[in-house]
Amino acid sequence: MELFKDTDLYEKDSRKPLADRMRPRSLDTFVGQGHILGEGKLLKVLLEKMDVPSLILWGPSGVGKTTIGWIIGKELNLPFIPLSAVNIGIKEVKEAIQKSKLRRIILFIDEFHRFNKLQQDTFLPYVENGDIILIGATTENPSFEIISPLLSRMKVLTLNPLNVNEMVVIIKRALNEDIELKKSPLQIDEHTIEELAGLANGDARKALNLLEVCYKMVKKSGKDGFVVNQNVLKEAYQRNIAVYDKKGEMHYDLISAFHKSMRGSDPDASLYWLARMIEGGEEPLYILRRMVRFASEDIGNADPYALTLTISATEAFKFIGAPEGYLTIAQACIYLSLCEKSNAVYVAYNNVSKDARNLPEYPVPLHIRNAPTKLMGELGYGDGYLYPHNFDDAIVRQSYFPDEMKNKKYYHPTDRGYEIKLKEFMEKVKKVYSKRTS
Repeated sequence: MELFKDTDLYEKDSRKPLADRMRPRSLDTFVGQGHILGEGKLLKVLLEKMDVPSLILWGPSGVGKTTIGWIIGKELNLPFIPLSAVNIGIKEVKEAIQKSKLRRIILFIDEFHRFNKLQQDTFLPYVENGDIILIGATTENPSFEIISPLLSRMKVLTLNPLNVNEMVVIIKRALNEDIELKKSPLQIDEHTIEELAGLANGDARKALNLLEVCYKMVKKSGKDGFVVNQNVLKEAYQRNIAVYDKKGEMHYDLISAFHKSMRGSDPDASLYWLARMIEGGEEPLYILRRMVRFASEDIGNADPYALTLTISATEAFKFIGAPEGYLTIAQACIYLSLCEKSNAVYVAYNNVSKDARNLPEYPVPLHIRNAPTKLMGELGYGDGYLYPHNFDDAIVRQSYFPDEMKNKKYYHPTDRGYEIKLKEFMEKVKKVYSKRTS
């Protein structure tokens, strides 16, 4: 008896979307993910040994997560039960798991990250005992979305977006092998295929869906002899809808790219990443908070005005709102990108905070203590304090550190921007100290 049968995932039905009709049926026809499925690579070796553990397949949409799960079931000759966390609960999961009492199964859960922590706990004993091979597919970083006990029992495999060459292979295969397209007089040249592949941004499903829309457009119009050209492609594509997850991996990747581009003094790249976040729906005040931090962390006293301008941009955005307020963010972004850079404040505070945490709590020297009461005065609080304004240049040599730390140095200004002036003043203080005694 055949234990593994094609599910409706692979039924031949021209009414199904092209992307579903073109799902690969074996490793030989699977395109992409060579880093795990190539010869001698991890998943290929595990399949050859018939010893595949429970897996988390992590990657963007349209790169083959569901198909890989199905192929694993076929290669291992195990029943494949596909479910989606979008429209089921734990009740349905438990019903599916009951089948594993008769025969070990592959339980494939799409959008696995949508299960909360308590729901994810349900899978632990079954994965632990090996009753099922659980394959969870997710577009979100497992480190943030999957509970630690499951992560320690499952192998995480990262899937990559498909490159343009791989997309071209998939598109051409659809043109030559799909039950409907191969019978049609559809014409599409190499350049248009490559452009279509590029527009899909590494998502095979998006590429095939776009190809299908193009086909339906020329089929309906009956003009130009079923030719898909750039005009047809442009009309089918319309515009790029920004894909952005404010809580996931892309959130951290884009804000990192934005921060590093400003640090690298590239205003054009900085503006690009800024626009990617804004157009994708990121909260503008979150971006501005990061820019305020940047003004101190990466510019600091090299240009003190950077912090003032960024705070002003924040208040201006609050005052006029979106979309007009986006210009205030862009203005600050350009200024921060083109400022002299210094991380001296950042380094100084990191070092001094470490000492504040780890060194003993040395007492404040008596001469710089306050003496608001008579008793404190009698105890010597404030004795010997030298008031700087009574001296030339308001500089006088005296110690402000505890005796145990008198040689400590934390702030080391750079030779850039306004810090040049601060450095000059520090040298001036140093010279005065060397001439006078306390």
